[in-house]
Amino acid sequence: MKRNSLAFALISAMSAVSVPHAAAQSAPAIPGYTMGQKSLAKAPYTLAELESLKKTLLFTDEDIRYLRMSKAILADQTEAVLDVWYGFVASTPELVVYFKNNKTGAPDGAYLGAVRKRFGQWIADTADANYDQAWLDYQYEIGLRHTTPKKNKTDKADSVPLVNFRYLSALTIPVTTTLKPFLAKKGASAADVEKMHAAWVKSVLMQTILWSYPYVRDGQF
Repeated sequence: MKRNSLAFALISAMSAVSVPHAAAQSAPAIPGYTMGQKSLAKAPYTLAELESLKKTLLFTDEDIRYLRMSKAILADQTEAVLDVWYGFVASTPELVVYFKNNKTGAPDGAYLGAVRKRFGQWIADTADANYDQAWLDYQYEIGLRHTTPKKNKTDKADSVPLVNFRYLSALTIPVTTTLKPFLAKKGASAADVEKMHAAWVKSVLMQTILWSYPYVRDGQF
């Protein structure tokens, strides 16, 4: 499928999905959102290893404070943020292919809608993370859902079997770059916007590193 037709198909699929505001949803109301559930496998990395990763990323309590600040700022902008992110995916064939329906070759609207609801919750979770065992276990679950063992199963989608590894950490840049203007929309000082943005860059990179575990050979993560 040509670039323009694939992008148009994705945009059409997006517009057909009615998504309630993420801030108004309770976690159990989001299908496939399993943070804190006992059914999750325990993460193969430890809280101590998470602390070491945070140190390497220069991720400090100040970053946590600025992430917390961003939560209220982003709460009523979640759908607008998601529109921008999904628009980027729509214009990038290398990414939209991961939502392709294998039978039709077009983006799967139901799959997109289900992921979008969890993506909205992810914004809130990133801003308000506790970095405890439940959070760590869910990062592992998210990683699995990008790879063959679990991709498509949560939403019963008929799509490609995995998201290629190279795009996980690469998405840190478009996600956080396009988020920055939203951080500046509620009157925060320029200095605070810069610190919130820096905290988001570190947090998203840290999460994508954790998500990469299923792609890495045993003992090499």
